[in-house]
Amino acid sequence: QVQLVESGGGLVQAGGSLRLSCAASGSIFRVAVMNWYRQAPGKQRELVAAITIGGSTNYPDSMKGRFIISRDNAKNTVYLQMNSLKPDDTAVYYCNAAIGTLYHYWGQGTQVTVSS
Repeated sequence: QVQLVESGGGLVQAGGSLRLSCAASGSIFRVAVMNWYRQAPGKQRELVAAITIGGSTNYPDSMKGRFIISRDNAKNTVYLQMNSLKPDDTAVYYCNAAIGTLYHYWGQGTQVTVSS
């Protein structure tokens, strides 16, 4: 059974930083593209960052510059470093493991709140 467990969320002031972690169980980490998504109240879930097994990263244009995704294959963990946070970054952040287009696994989410 695949489990993704996020941690590292919390309350931070605008301009601050947080690092989210997502620990994956099972063997999925070795074959999955790992992604971070977020969903703010009343908005659709959106992609924040993606990283392949080999470490190639991808960010939507709106996320470039302040967010850094990385993965430690030895620890089955993916990270999201978030810098210069803004109140608009307030959302629930979800870890996602994707194998092709058919298989997606989700964590329970971690709340990030940025105060102004």
